[in-house]
Amino acid sequence: MGSTKTIDFDVLKKFNQQGPRYTSYPTAPMFSTGFTAADHKREIVETNARPDGQPLSLYFHFPFCEKLCYFCGCNMLVTRDRSLIRRYNDYLKKEIDLLRPMISNDRKILQMHWGGGTPSYLYPDEIRDIGNHIRERFDFQDNIEASVEIDPRGLTRDHMEALRDIGFNRTSFGVQDFNLLVQEAINRVQSEEITRQTVEWARELRFESVNLDLIYGLPFQTVDSFADTVERVIDISPNRIAVFNYAHVPWLKKHQNLIPSEALPSTDERLAILEMTIERLIASGYVYIGMDHFAKPTDELAKAQKNNTLYRNFQGYSTNAGCDVYAFGVSAISQFENIYAQNLKDLNDYYNRIDSGEVATNVGYRMTTDDHIRKETIMQVMCNLEIDKRRVEDRFGIVFDEYFSADIRKLEVFEREGLVKNDAEKITVFGSGILIIRNIAMCFDAYLETMMKEKPVFSKTV
Repeated sequence: MGSTKTIDFDVLKKFNQQGPRYTSYPTAPMFSTGFTAADHKREIVETNARPDGQPLSLYFHFPFCEKLCYFCGCNMLVTRDRSLIRRYNDYLKKEIDLLRPMISNDRKILQMHWGGGTPSYLYPDEIRDIGNHIRERFDFQDNIEASVEIDPRGLTRDHMEALRDIGFNRTSFGVQDFNLLVQEAINRVQSEEITRQTVEWARELRFESVNLDLIYGLPFQTVDSFADTVERVIDISPNRIAVFNYAHVPWLKKHQNLIPSEALPSTDERLAILEMTIERLIASGYVYIGMDHFAKPTDELAKAQKNNTLYRNFQGYSTNAGCDVYAFGVSAISQFENIYAQNLKDLNDYYNRIDSGEVATNVGYRMTTDDHIRKETIMQVMCNLEIDKRRVEDRFGIVFDEYFSADIRKLEVFEREGLVKNDAEKITVFGSGILIIRNIAMCFDAYLETMMKEKPVFSKTV
């Protein structure tokens, strides 16, 4: 996206509704207890009996944080009890040892991600201990993409050295906003100084990529105040910048009630903040990746989007499609070609399951043929800002316009606004449409209407 001159924010307000972020399809509300631990284990055995030696992605969930950020929507727990963290680490290693014998030795690790919570809340020796445990049990490819989420608050250089020692080469952390009034309102005070120090350490230790997260729509934000934050972030010059829309869902995350709703910016102010942010990042040379991500033109994400090889999963945008994701830890979500499987969310339930010698699956989902067709279609919108009809037809043996006849009619409202073009070969997103790709993807979601009637589970799309 080269300019925001074509963006019509009156149009965006019209389409600002609840909708999924499509880190998966079907989305997580479709997961059920009908998919059992036995189903998950059977899928592990079957997929590892194949002779292709397909590479793997590993995800490890560290749920603990020292303090509660009021805006947080993650599966996390606040504690200062280090014995609780040590116990969790022990069970995480037990889960690794439980699953490892089921995984073929031919399958090397292409990606690894540590998320949370706050993985960097671990002590450096704990980071090295778990990291070495993982590396001793899995065979890592030389070109592995290993990323970790960190919190600059309380971070030391030894933390960064420990992460680098066990193979991490990418890191991501939140800035959200440098304005002190906003930081105090969300209970996350993080100075520009420690943010810059963290980035400096990452560069000195030769991390290949640094991502900074910003959030718009937080209390007390204005266009002018957030413009100051954006300029400071541009000066720091990270490889990637994520600009998230704050998802205010206090009916799902009770602690968000601690944020005064009257201090939240209006819809008009939020959109003005977004417009300013996009204009400044594009003018500074960043490439718009999709929905809420920006990257320098030399970054792998920008290259992958240009080559139509960008992918999306529970960790966000990725450059490696097709890897089975093995997820470890409480609430972590595994993702194979045909199934999703989420671990138990309660710590004691998770511990008891691991002690029983069984996989920790709580809920999951097995995909149908229709799910695969729709997933491919939705992921093309989310990653490429277009749908190549011939590509979908060739892969699944369908006639696109016939198969999606009812769904294509839903696009007409976007076509009338000049946001989408639908021709014989492609469905292409234009202008303001790039900021509501979630809405456009929703047209192809077979389950959304039923889910939205049953319970409001999603954030606003803009």
